[in-house]
Amino acid sequence: MLRATLTLLAGGALAQALPLLLGPLLTRLYAPDDFGAFHLFAAVATNLAVVACGRYEFALPLARGDGEALALRRLCLRILGLVAGLASLGGLGWAWWSGLRWALWLGPAVAVGGALSLATMWATRAERFQALAVARVLQYGGAALAQALAGWLHGGVVGLVIAPIAAQTLATLLLRGPAVAPATDTPPLRDIARRYQEFPLLNTPHAFLGALQDTVSLALIAATLGPAAAGFWGLALRYLKAPATLVGSAVSQALYPQLAAKGPGPTRAARAAVRRIMAVLGAAGLALVAVLWVLGPWAFERLFGAEWRQAGELSRTLAPYIGAHFVAAPLAVVTMAWGAQAWALRLALWGQAAFVGALALGLHLDGLAGAGWGVSAAMAGYFGWYFWRLATWPVAD
Repeated sequence: MLRATLTLLAGGALAQALPLLLGPLLTRLYAPDDFGAFHLFAAVATNLAVVACGRYEFALPLARGDGEALALRRLCLRILGLVAGLASLGGLGWAWWSGLRWALWLGPAVAVGGALSLATMWATRAERFQALAVARVLQYGGAALAQALAGWLHGGVVGLVIAPIAAQTLATLLLRGPAVAPATDTPPLRDIARRYQEFPLLNTPHAFLGALQDTVSLALIAATLGPAAAGFWGLALRYLKAPATLVGSAVSQALYPQLAAKGPGPTRAARAAVRRIMAVLGAAGLALVAVLWVLGPWAFERLFGAEWRQAGELSRTLAPYIGAHFVAAPLAVVTMAWGAQAWALRLALWGQAAFVGALALGLHLDGLAGAGWGVSAAMAGYFGWYFWRLATWPVAD
């Protein structure tokens, strides 16, 4: 697992380095209003893309044999086609209602996002960690490079929207891998859908509501304070969550097959491994909080320009939340492997309600800064309970 994690971490580091290095250029090529519109579009597209395959793709590491895996893949593609078609219609309606032409790209964004998720889990099942690392570089680094080029060509919001779609398409093509021979033991799609029904029934609402949290947050901020404030919020979270995205994806992609291989339900060894991961990530998360608290406003102003200092002030208020999120990011696969998705969904609903409620109250009391402090306070309690429950989870041996 350590070798796999380091491989994914190396690819992820390069993937995140390019957007971080190009960030100061992007904030000079695009206005805060442009970023506000882009982050709203990206939130809506992500909200749909995370459930575009019915979350059946996350059952691939658990599939018993190539026949089941191929059936799951086929099922995912059928669901993806339906969801992408509906998203295209939704994009047409959005563009017609708002007059914003970039909304027309909603369908392609959802289709490519869902296809990339499926390709990622297919490669994870095969433990093609080098390909996963390269794909991450294409996805994140390629998107930043394409956005910089679009900004130089005065592409505006449309350029910000199209660039990630193109980068995700390249990453998906890379992860498709070699052709797989048809299996003779492929079960009917109806049977495979029923066998792994907990993924659409439990994990789909979990993922959808998690993404909806970001969509609602940006909509609330834009409606209360305007699109520029939404741009500050979106940029701050994009960069503050970059370490969690980097480390979380690498650890979870290596951890999930390991936990799944131990069979259903947690074991004492598996729980001990989760505890060790939480301890290591916790130490790193505390260091991240300290850096943001001391250097956040100064760093954002120096890197992105004086007009973005408010995003740096926001980073200070969000620091406790970002530190806890850094630890939690890789742990979502634990409840999947342990068959505890119903519990995870119930807890997530409470957490999402607390997040949005704290955000709304903070906006009412003290604007953007109040929203940051409110979210940090609410999420500190939520994640604290989550970590304690995983660390003390009952085991079978």
